[in-house]
Amino acid sequence: MKAFDIIIIGGGPIGIACALEAKKKNLNYLIIEKGCIANSLFNYPVNMQFFSTSEKLEIDNIPFISKENKPRRAEALEYYRRIVTSNDLNIHLFEKVESLSKADGSFRIGTTKGDYTAENVIVATGFYDIPNKINIPGEELPKVSHYYKDPHYYASQKVAVVGASNSAVDAALECYRKGAEVTMIVRGPEIGRRVKYWVRPDIENRIAEGSVKAYFNTQLSEVRENELVITTPEGKKVIENDYVLALTGYEPNFNFLRKIGVQLSDDEKLLPQYDEETMESNVPNLYLAGVICGGMETHKWFIENSRIHAKIIIDAILQKEHA
Repeated sequence: MKAFDIIIIGGGPIGIACALEAKKKNLNYLIIEKGCIANSLFNYPVNMQFFSTSEKLEIDNIPFISKENKPRRAEALEYYRRIVTSNDLNIHLFEKVESLSKADGSFRIGTTKGDYTAENVIVATGFYDIPNKINIPGEELPKVSHYYKDPHYYASQKVAVVGASNSAVDAALECYRKGAEVTMIVRGPEIGRRVKYWVRPDIENRIAEGSVKAYFNTQLSEVRENELVITTPEGKKVIENDYVLALTGYEPNFNFLRKIGVQLSDDEKLLPQYDEETMESNVPNLYLAGVICGGMETHKWFIENSRIHAKIIIDAILQKEHA
């Protein structure tokens, strides 16, 4: 069983930042990632453009040069991959953590490929793996997807996009421009206020001119093979449909947090308990980093404002060792 000072669960930008800090401090560390490098970013839509500018996505003061002011998915993948390979970071890819327990002051981590022990664990698993389900009849049909990748697939099809966030708006616009007949189903009265400021006027104009159909204050009630049932302010309505992109957001793996002993708030926010000065959770020597710190408030933490977690955590670990 291999022993480490720190095991980092999650190989996204924040997990990578933690590894860089650990390496600088000569700590024995390992990143365990269940997918590829920056797996969540890899699963973003192929044409996705960040809200943040490139310098705000930088970690460890390593320059991120992009062609545009706001980089796209492919550039971000290249940036974080090169950081991992150029710094020869110790990372195990396509290895899933299956168990984590603590005994005699150390953690024992069991994965799909081996067992490890560590004095400290950093959980930086993000939130993109578990979609918020609508929980309606027909949601399990193959035509329904909670992820969106490439608009070409939906050309000449009747596509319903559920949601009004950045991901939903991007999907609606891209699919429309590839020849899909797009209908947006929006629970609220308008397009989301957090939609990228240079994209919001585009979708509003497409809706106003009728290029994209939008039902506001409306919920998707049932999915059928060739149609949908929606509940509008005027009552139920049946519309023709080929595909559904249910882009209603995602959530952290709360079950994993509970299993490893992290306490969550009793309200709907499900905020994990941690010390903001050290990022240490209620479980001694287990730290939280990145968007997972926000519970259901996944809009609170991004790469640009959580990359500082890496230095905070490594400094806290070293202070404990020297105490």
